[in-house]
Amino acid sequence: MGSKIKLDGVTIDGDSDCYVIAEIGSNHMGELETCKAIMRAAKESGANAVKLQKRDNRSLYTKTMYDSPYVNRNSYGATYGEHREFLEFGREEYLELKHFCKEIGITFFATAFDLPSAEFLADLDMPAYKIASGDLTNLKLLKHVAGFGRPIIFSTGGGSMADVQRAYDIVARVNSQICIMQCTSGYPAEFDQLNLRVIDTFCRAFPDVVAGYSGHDNGIAMPLVAYVLGARVVEKHFTLNRTGKGTDQVFSLTPEGLRKMVRDLKRARVALGSCDKRSLAIEEQPMLKMRKKLVAARDIAAGHVLTAEDIAMKSPGDGLPPFEIDNFIGRKLHVSVNTDTTLSFEMIEKKLSPAK
Repeated sequence: MGSKIKLDGVTIDGDSDCYVIAEIGSNHMGELETCKAIMRAAKESGANAVKLQKRDNRSLYTKTMYDSPYVNRNSYGATYGEHREFLEFGREEYLELKHFCKEIGITFFATAFDLPSAEFLADLDMPAYKIASGDLTNLKLLKHVAGFGRPIIFSTGGGSMADVQRAYDIVARVNSQICIMQCTSGYPAEFDQLNLRVIDTFCRAFPDVVAGYSGHDNGIAMPLVAYVLGARVVEKHFTLNRTGKGTDQVFSLTPEGLRKMVRDLKRARVALGSCDKRSLAIEEQPMLKMRKKLVAARDIAAGHVLTAEDIAMKSPGDGLPPFEIDNFIGRKLHVSVNTDTTLSFEMIEKKLSPAK
């Protein structure tokens, strides 16, 4: 991959570790201190960044949707508007969280769901901006956010390749720091719905873009697959309590899961290694023990013409390898040998050159 972005001082490219975003979303349940606790746990678990979602609810939803009844186990209000407002942090909370994240050493940014929210986040000088899958076709928002000049990450759930191409075209005109994330907008998404091969499609179609994976799947295995396919940014929902209120809690990672995912992603970069097949120093002793060499299968007198039955292949492999056996069959021994004697070319007559 020839793509590269720099997010809050961290270079993300084809050779880098996976950049891990812990998506908090609404898992803070409207509590600032809970949000801080989640952010601290994300830092301790190895995430590079934590992310919230910013909405200007009055302008984002129609009045009908804002006022629609919303009574269920995950509700924080009698209407959907009340529910969303309860979960929304304002300027003072964002400033406090920004300061807190700087203090503990983790990058903090958010998804902008609308133009007022984008301006809200820009005024806070966020180091990057996320655009949710639902706004893949919202070219006005994409162009506006791209104009901030910071890395822009957009998810592609529910979209077609034509939608992705259209979004890329509008963003790339004003901003070269782009991450396009494969995403399936199911909550949660089943494994047979993830289509992770699309990551490779993105890498081929947009060679100047960093590919990523925004996962709503359960567990930690699929981000590893995504990394191997070329994703260099992974976003997973994160919580301290999977039984808490909210639709995202049930498929969110807890600190133990996030730690293991970060660990495995770091191992993956190292394990991918080189594409050149070669023997390594660490293999020398095991191969000496396990490989075989050509030895005499029995006691053989000098002058004997060797047959396949005269030659055995035995460990350790400190002699001629088995693939050399054809160079011994039909050749005369110059010396007598005992059973298990290591054979060498000096023991046999030279191969006759063909007559001219």
